[in-house]
Amino acid sequence: MITIEHVYILTGVMGIAFTILSACDRSNAKRFGNAAFWGLLSASFLLGSCLDDFQNGLLALALIAVGGFGFMHRGSEATTTPEERSASAAAHGNVLFVPALVIPVTALLGTLFLKESGFVDPKQVTLISLSAGVLIALGGAMLWLKPPLLAPIEEGCRLIDAIGWAAVLPQMLASLGAVFALAGVGDAVGHVATNYLPLDTPFAAVAVYCIGMAAFTAVMGNAFAAFPVMTAAIGLPLIVHRFGGDPVIMGAIGMLAGFCGTLTTPMAANFNIVPAALLELPDRNGVIKIQIPTALMLLAANTALMAVLVYRF
Repeated sequence: MITIEHVYILTGVMGIAFTILSACDRSNAKRFGNAAFWGLLSASFLLGSCLDDFQNGLLALALIAVGGFGFMHRGSEATTTPEERSASAAAHGNVLFVPALVIPVTALLGTLFLKESGFVDPKQVTLISLSAGVLIALGGAMLWLKPPLLAPIEEGCRLIDAIGWAAVLPQMLASLGAVFALAGVGDAVGHVATNYLPLDTPFAAVAVYCIGMAAFTAVMGNAFAAFPVMTAAIGLPLIVHRFGGDPVIMGAIGMLAGFCGTLTTPMAANFNIVPAALLELPDRNGVIKIQIPTALMLLAANTALMAVLVYRF
């Protein structure tokens, strides 16, 4: 049976390749800092289940130290030139998007049809299907475009170096959400909300939950960090237990409401700050400013959808 451990091994092996390429990149004055960061991240994927909590915590602190104290920098070693990429894009047109579309299609089909197959862990079928989609798309692109054998690793290393430490920000912030939940932040937020906000109606509970998801996501930078806090504070005690709402619908739409907060915050650096830096935009918050109206409209739509659907099924 394919489990999430196989996905971790695959990710760790890829990280080792990035570590080696980063260490060999003589164009980068901080190449050993990059190599140390990706090496530590690879170790966490490959060895995390073999280490205890304290040792995994040391790995996380080491990652923070390497990234936070400026030991990383983007390299300038060339892979393909802009002219070569433009020529390839012109030759193949929009068909180049097909490998990218293979990934979500494979993830969807795997989630729908492999859960009861016995071939994959049913609890992790979506992540495993997503990983399988990446491998299928990569294999198809290699057969179609016939690039050099190391091109995927080299281009991946170029991209991951451009993103830098922000690549692990979603995992770090999701972990922060789990820490907040264990520390009782959700209970504290629930106490404040129930004592100082009018939550006597089903719609009021939904509105506070959705707005709270977006607000906490804006503070934490990741909806996965906000989810355990707001679900413990409002979602389960009020929407589900008091008013009889469907927890599946609540969770699904609640996460979408949280992602509205992602669009509005510099804390989501990998989504909002890094792209602005890569595109060399004059305003580092330009992406956020453009996204705010969309975020507000989506938040209103998600709140309305939950209010209509969560109590009907």
